[in-house]
Amino acid sequence: MAASNVVVVMAATELFNELLPTMPLNSLMDRMMKELHIQGTKIEDIVAVLKRTPIHARIIQAIKSAHALGCDLKIVSDANVFFIDTILKHHGLKECFSEINMNPSFVDEEGRLRSSLTMISLNIPMDILILALQTCARVL
Repeated sequence: MAASNVVVVMAATELFNELLPTMPLNSLMDRMMKELHIQGTKIEDIVAVLKRTPIHARIIQAIKSAHALGCDLKIVSDANVFFIDTILKHHGLKECFSEINMNPSFVDEEGRLRSSLTMISLNIPMDILILALQTCARVL
């Protein structure tokens, strides 16, 4: 969601949709960050968009409640670390997770966000992830 939010807000949807069927999402996002950088987008602009990425209040509360109850929360994602860290810090959630495994990213010497694929994509359908979250929320 964060990746598509950045692309939409930064007005790069057409290129994103054109390239989406041709490459893995992580490679596509690296390409999109290159295009946005060429258009003059700064890392601060991307941070501002990421901070506006919505997370439902009940999800935030569920994470904080699970953490407070002593649950060992971990994230496994094929997103890049910059996106996830920015969003988690903004919502005060980063300290709730004992482990966060995702693809590395960095801001290069030109100020462009770069990401690389080092994890094996899990290809877990979104409906299974949503079901897992709903099940977790019922337990809490």
